[in-house]
Amino acid sequence: MASIKVKFRPSTVAGHEGAIYYQIIHERRVRQLLSGYRIFQWEWDESRSCVTAAQGCERREFILSIRECIRRDVERLNRIDKRLYDSVMSYTTDDVVDEFNRYAQESSLFNFMEGVIVKLRQNGKVRTSETYRATLNSFRNFLAEYVSKDDFRGREDIMLDCLDCEIMEAYEAWHRGRGVTPNTISFYTRILRAVYNRAVEQGIIENRNPFRHVYTGVDKTVKRALPLSAMKKIKALDLSSMPSLDYARDMFLMSFYLRGMSFVDMAFLKKSNLKNGSVTYRRRKTGQQLIIGWTKEMQMILDKYPENATDYLLPIIRNRGTNERCTYRNMGYNINHNLKTVAGMVGVTIPLTLYVARHSWASAAKAKGIPLSVISEGMGHDSEATTQIYLASLDTSVVDRANAVILNSL
Repeated sequence: MASIKVKFRPSTVAGHEGAIYYQIIHERRVRQLLSGYRIFQWEWDESRSCVTAAQGCERREFILSIRECIRRDVERLNRIDKRLYDSVMSYTTDDVVDEFNRYAQESSLFNFMEGVIVKLRQNGKVRTSETYRATLNSFRNFLAEYVSKDDFRGREDIMLDCLDCEIMEAYEAWHRGRGVTPNTISFYTRILRAVYNRAVEQGIIENRNPFRHVYTGVDKTVKRALPLSAMKKIKALDLSSMPSLDYARDMFLMSFYLRGMSFVDMAFLKKSNLKNGSVTYRRRKTGQQLIIGWTKEMQMILDKYPENATDYLLPIIRNRGTNERCTYRNMGYNINHNLKTVAGMVGVTIPLTLYVARHSWASAAKAKGIPLSVISEGMGHDSEATTQIYLASLDTSVVDRANAVILNSL
């Protein structure tokens, strides 16, 4: 196996920083690998072959961060050397260095996560890829502010095996300092953990569980459901002179009528999905097929708008040749913005969004005494495995009757 040592080369110019490099010796061949870390002569302990900084030294934190980076580099080099040695194939010092450089390019968090995002999009999981992108941007912003520019832990990217409890706790604190809610922080952290676990599964890193001291659960949120009395007020509003608010209200009601259908499913619902008095579609989130009876309330809303020029059923993505994902997102933002105004007009104090329609349908169903199993079936909660065991044979007409009970109460 190779011998790996940390060395220091002083600058030829007095008072200037020298370079840290790694000496790799294997089968009497020597190779030097520059680390990119630079320190002054007095910050190097020759007897222990390590960087050093006295207590109270103004560069102490900087030197300690370099020491940690060196430790991780040497650990990687030893791991690479062991893997090459265990392969029972002859190798050279050049192979060790090449593997180290390749690892640095491919096994950084950002590069690895970019690869995961590409694969998600290729597999049709566009929405999931967008949440991963949002998390990547969030962590990138955090890392840029985490430490001073002189600290090597605060460079533009970070190696996967450099993710540790300290950094994750700092990331959590960074979010809290910006007023982010615990559930949103947990959302980002859980995505990072999923990426980290992928790297572990692929054998890129060993699992050091850097997330063990940060919150990755889901707190109970503020109630999002509206009572039927509030839904009646929203439905009864005369918004004919305010087209934007009228449209937002209509899409909110349409989501409610469609058993709390998510906005992404509404946006991409096609005309071909409506046949023989029923809408048949697959949830984009889970792939589960749902069948919903088409009612007069749904048709009344659809009749208010010109027939869609695209293949889509509802007046959300209306023009051909546009970026459909951007259109869907922008329409969602506008609708949710206008729903805040609608909420104020009927005295609703909770933040009114399209997602509230989904909660409200479930709440209304529960208030009408509809069994939990029927509610679960109606909303496509296939992740509730225990409930789904006895939902497999449930006739969809049962769910449609449940929906009719709710709509008739408006």
